[in-house]
Amino acid sequence: MTAVARSTTSMSPTGRQVWTRARGLLLAVVILIVAGITMAALRSGDEHGRLDPRSADRLGSRAVAELLKDRGVSTRVVTTLDEATGAAGPDTTLLVATPDLLTDSQQESLRAAADSSGGRTVLVSPGPGSVGTLAPGVRATSTVRASARTPQCTLPAARTAGSADLGGERYDTKVPGADRCYPSGGLPTLLRIDTAGNGETVLLGSPDILYNHRLDKNGNASLALQLLGSRTHLVWYLPSLSDGSAAQDDSESSFFELIPSGWLWGTLQLLVAAVLAAVWRARRLGPLVTERLPVAIRASEATEGRARLYHKVNARDRAAATLREATRTRLAALLGVAPAAAHSPESLLPAASAHLAAHDQDLMALLFGPAPADDAALVHLADQLDALEREVRTS
Repeated sequence: MTAVARSTTSMSPTGRQVWTRARGLLLAVVILIVAGITMAALRSGDEHGRLDPRSADRLGSRAVAELLKDRGVSTRVVTTLDEATGAAGPDTTLLVATPDLLTDSQQESLRAAADSSGGRTVLVSPGPGSVGTLAPGVRATSTVRASARTPQCTLPAARTAGSADLGGERYDTKVPGADRCYPSGGLPTLLRIDTAGNGETVLLGSPDILYNHRLDKNGNASLALQLLGSRTHLVWYLPSLSDGSAAQDDSESSFFELIPSGWLWGTLQLLVAAVLAAVWRARRLGPLVTERLPVAIRASEATEGRARLYHKVNARDRAAATLREATRTRLAALLGVAPAAAHSPESLLPAASAHLAAHDQDLMALLFGPAPADDAALVHLADQLDALEREVRTS
């Protein structure tokens, strides 16, 4: 049995074609990455030193610390739980900048120290993750944008300051005697709880009144000074991830518990949108129907167009295979070979040789040979196949 070798030319896109198609998308991705890095770099300066009384950045709190210093209140910055609890006392105001960063055990230790100190504890934007432990009986409900609000309470510090930029977390409590100030939707964004023998706790829904660039707005400076300057000493606690007390927390959170709820809801919405888009793209708009072409296309024009496509991608192997296949099909009908055996050399070649006894060409190479090496060889092959078919028809 004779094996037929056929060379092939890949119809897959070339590297240049892939680059041409993908460069627009790649350019968009690069622009997004550069824009993200640029925005992160620009914002990193503002975020550096956020709520730090030593920082003069927009989001720092050096201005309020300097004003407190002028009023005779000393400010001490601590970054560990041991320093914060050790400095708490009746003549001290303890400010916790980001309570939600504290672990469960840290929150419990801080609460115990604050209760026994008899001083004032100011919690800045405590959310659902910390308010239940640091302020028992208080619940964080929802957040609102910080804006100028009126006190609407009897707390002397709030009434003296007047309107201030409050918002952020909103709180709900049933603790008797609590001062509910600067409400939004009926819920306070500043809450003060005074427990006999355990000192007092102040919850600020947002830190805006402490920022350098917001201190001179409305009554922000007055409110900040009164809340933080009621005692001789101010301990400013900036929780740090390097605090060794955080490693003592034995509780372990799952992966999904560590992801903010907003990201989970956003991912769910994207998933629903993807499913709806897939259903929209996949559904059939009724049964398929045939449509008459507006013009008739000649077979010669279609053949010429297909030939140009083959020539454009240098697909001489496919063009030669198409020519040979069509010739073998027509020869099989003329020679009485079954259509199923038209493309088998063992069936077609003996019939053709018997019909063309004096033929001097290599029928095997002509009908089943390799692909032409160049365009001229392809044209010569087409001429030879055409001549062979005419000879069989006329013989």
